[in-house]
Amino acid sequence: MSVSAHGLYLLDTSIVSDLMREPQGLVQQALQQRANAAEGCEFAISAIVQCELLYGIARKGSAKLQAAYAVQMRYLKVLPLEPSVGPHYAQLRTGLESTGKPLSANDLLIAAHALALDAILVSADSAFEQVPSLRLENWLQAEKRPAKRKK
Repeated sequence: MSVSAHGLYLLDTSIVSDLMREPQGLVQQALQQRANAAEGCEFAISAIVQCELLYGIARKGSAKLQAAYAVQMRYLKVLPLEPSVGPHYAQLRTGLESTGKPLSANDLLIAAHALALDAILVSADSAFEQVPSLRLENWLQAEKRPAKRKK
């Protein structure tokens, strides 16, 4: 996938869930702000996030959630895991396990996917803050800060 000079925003489950619940809320406002400010920026989700969202919808059996998901998916691309994710996953998992702070299996894959794409991961999950080199934003915070790379 080609990523523009302005970047790719990879939205996590917490962020898309908020979009589904609050279509005009903080996340939508932040998304719109970035789309207006930077020509060529892209918004997508990992196939792992799609799996998590569909699992939640199936578990709840809610037609309202299914409809909200369908609306959001009209605007978000689903990016498959490419072979380039594997080395990032292996390095990330090994590193985090050695510190005694592993992420969940899905979060490891999502973080590795973002790293492989050099994307900004947008999530309200603070667990991602421990991932080295990950550019991370939380659009559910009142004060928005630019993406930072963890060293």
